[in-house]
Amino acid sequence: MTTDVDIDEKIKLDIKEPSKYKVVLLNDEQTPMEWVIEILMTIFKHSETTSKELTLTIHNEGAVKRTYTYYSQRRRRCSRNVYIRDSRTKSY
Repeated sequence: MTTDVDIDEKIKLDIKEPSKYKVVLLNDEQTPMEWVIEILMTIFKHSETTSKELTLTIHNEGAVKRTYTYYSQRRRRCSRNVYIRDSRTKSY
């Protein structure tokens, strides 16, 4: 038994822009500046120059805030967790 169905509907796509997330990096006395630079380059994909500038801003002003989309933030969160776990054995 075959049934042919004609559908004459228009589908409305409701596409939203991805949510934005704010990332705050705080200055502390335990975290080496080299590690912060490395994190900014590997996880947040900043250049070496930008990473050094941001690290100095964090050091001098106490914090820095950046905004990223949900998708890039989710990827960064996963990368960060793996990176932190692997870097515990690394000495600076």
